[in-house]
Amino acid sequence: MPIPRLYVGSALSEGARIELEAGQTHHLLNVLRMSEGDSALIFNGRDGEWSGDLIVLSRKKAEIAIEHQTRAYRPSPDLELLFAPLKKDRTDFTIEKAVELGVRRIQPVLTERTNADHVRPDRLQSLAIGSAEQSERLDVPDIAPPRRLGIVLRDWPAGRILLFADEQGDEKQKPWGGEAGRARAAAEVIAQITSERECAPLSVLIGPEGGFSPEERAYLRLQSFVHPVSLGPRILRAETASTVLLGLVQALWGDR
Repeated sequence: MPIPRLYVGSALSEGARIELEAGQTHHLLNVLRMSEGDSALIFNGRDGEWSGDLIVLSRKKAEIAIEHQTRAYRPSPDLELLFAPLKKDRTDFTIEKAVELGVRRIQPVLTERTNADHVRPDRLQSLAIGSAEQSERLDVPDIAPPRRLGIVLRDWPAGRILLFADEQGDEKQKPWGGEAGRARAAAEVIAQITSERECAPLSVLIGPEGGFSPEERAYLRLQSFVHPVSLGPRILRAETASTVLLGLVQALWGDR
């Protein structure tokens, strides 16, 4: 069985004893059936990863006695996901895959066609912690409260690039805008950005089911920091699109 990894909020150092939360204690003792002295890995998003031994204080209380550092801290790349909230299971999938693919920050955005605008950042943060533990990350991405797309764009930080998944054309009378005005292939755009601006912070924007409204699409295309990209000839679900685009970014941009 792989050595379990746990995220904690406490500072980590050699010789420290870290008290575990009730849920963590239950998982180690009752689900994994761990015993006194068994090894665990522990991280907090800033002090790297450490190895320690389990100390059982009672049936519901346990600690980790830290022994040594296994990996020094290294932050994830300055990669951000902006996505329109979806139904619960699809939002969960989006968060899990974004964490696995190394995003540093996740910003839910509310658009004109957003179907699910009720988002609990605390629940999504817990989901992100579990994904970070599983994927052996050394940090956990921040989950920001939902914001309107227009406000996010208005407050956009200087120097940051936004890849906008745009699957529509400009021919209004044809399904999905026809073929005219289609965005360039995502891989081509990412490769060009990488060659021109090696360390530029990067964000990825995925719209809701049904896509962005014509007004939103037009406004996005007016922004100098926005790069429209296409993910191919097929219409992808929003959660699929986010995973595909983040995967392309990782393949071509990588951990920087």
